[in-house]
Amino acid sequence: MGIKVTFITIGKVREQYLQLGIAEFKKRLCRFCKLEIVEVKEEMIPDRASPQELALIRQKEGALILSRLVEGAYVVAMDIDGQHLSSEQLARKVQDVVTYGKSHLIFLIGGSIGLADEVKERADLRLSFSKMTFPHQLFRLMLFEQVYRVFKINANETYHK
Repeated sequence: MGIKVTFITIGKVREQYLQLGIAEFKKRLCRFCKLEIVEVKEEMIPDRASPQELALIRQKEGALILSRLVEGAYVVAMDIDGQHLSSEQLARKVQDVVTYGKSHLIFLIGGSIGLADEVKERADLRLSFSKMTFPHQLFRLMLFEQVYRVFKINANETYHK
């Protein structure tokens, strides 16, 4: 188990049903990797915030995320404008990254207003699941499931489609 996977996320998951789903995939993932979850403080967003206020909030959250990144890790930022990959393509990408010497993968999930440009620029891969918008807490569960699926694919184990 030489691979470490870190999820750096903005805020905490509040909904119990999402917490339960995430806990299940955390348990499953621990079979394949050393797992770490870093929850960065979510900034309060005022009602009717101006574009400048939103940019400042993204910048503050982005600085906190960047401060948690580790040198030498492969960083995947979840970004609605990122690449669209199938589960199999993502599995191949992860396998290639590990084969060529990266043993630490970091997945970044922004808050409800997304990631700062500085964070996106630092990423080795900007990944999108869809052009649709998802609640960031629900998206965390979806990402855990997909990362688990990646490890199952790379281990040549069956997993439902």
